[in-house]
Amino acid sequence: MSDPKSIVKIIGTQDCPMYGVGDEFRLSGKSLTAPYGKATCMILVRDITEVVLKYECIDNTSRYVFDCSGCAGLARLEYKCPPPFPDSGDQDNICALTNALSRYTFFQIFDEESVRHLVSLLKMKRYESGDVILTKGEPGKNLYIIISGRVDVLADSGIRIAGLGKGEVFGEMSLISGGPVSATVRAIEPLSVLYLEGRHFKEILSKSPSVQIYLTRMLARRIANTNVIRSQDFASAMTGNISEIPTSELFQTLHLNHKTGVLILKLADGLAAASFREGRLIRAKYGDREDKAAFFEMLKAREGRFKFHHELPPEEIRVKELGNFMKLLMEGVKNADEMLPE
Repeated sequence: MSDPKSIVKIIGTQDCPMYGVGDEFRLSGKSLTAPYGKATCMILVRDITEVVLKYECIDNTSRYVFDCSGCAGLARLEYKCPPPFPDSGDQDNICALTNALSRYTFFQIFDEESVRHLVSLLKMKRYESGDVILTKGEPGKNLYIIISGRVDVLADSGIRIAGLGKGEVFGEMSLISGGPVSATVRAIEPLSVLYLEGRHFKEILSKSPSVQIYLTRMLARRIANTNVIRSQDFASAMTGNISEIPTSELFQTLHLNHKTGVLILKLADGLAAASFREGRLIRAKYGDREDKAAFFEMLKAREGRFKFHHELPPEEIRVKELGNFMKLLMEGVKNADEMLPE
């Protein structure tokens, strides 16, 4: 007989008419078994069912202690789970895990048979807060599904460009493209993930149009969210690398978000500065160049770092804008493109 998926143990009683300390309820698949030789208390069955539904025991990271609703007496219980991925291929565990995972958005694109097959391929891994799961530039090996905890997706400079939590997926881009990992992913709290090896992921992807559609929509949504976060972060006294966001996009971000302050750029030929008032470009300086000429030269930069400061110097508060920002930007981008080697 296979081991149960989980055990609910009585750890304390007060005048309980049916059970004593040490009695165990066993949950196997969808079946709940009362302690051997004792009748089933329907009050406890209801209480246990509520706890099991609330605390899906997939990651086995916690124990849950709770009291029964009470009748003539009281019982205190402890809910624990064994590891959800038994090496023996336990069918009861696979069935229970299949039911649990079916509630996650990613797994809802599969039918029950496909989920059961997928469960047989999944492995679990845990990370501590601060652990790096993926490093930008390394080969992609696995698809990850977060079971508990959260991660941050980081750019080269450590800027947070996205956050992911329970039920969300990461690591798929490098597996789809065949290229290296495009961003670093780091746990920001204790983390449990299920992971699928790349070879299995590619097999499932090639055979399932629904997975392809799901990932396409997910990537589009993630790109949109990332752009919003970048727009907010880069325009809020943040530092970053120009290699991650072109100067044209950086200037547009400040313009579209109606920012007031000074953008400082550390470029190959020295420091540059561009001043904005409510999104309007009012002054620019780069070396011996000023205003439009300096702005156009900044647009040619491909490497360097930047930082945005929210305050304007007093002498720039009433300075007139240099001109229509979008016209200046289009002219500067065109000039920069013409200067690129063929």
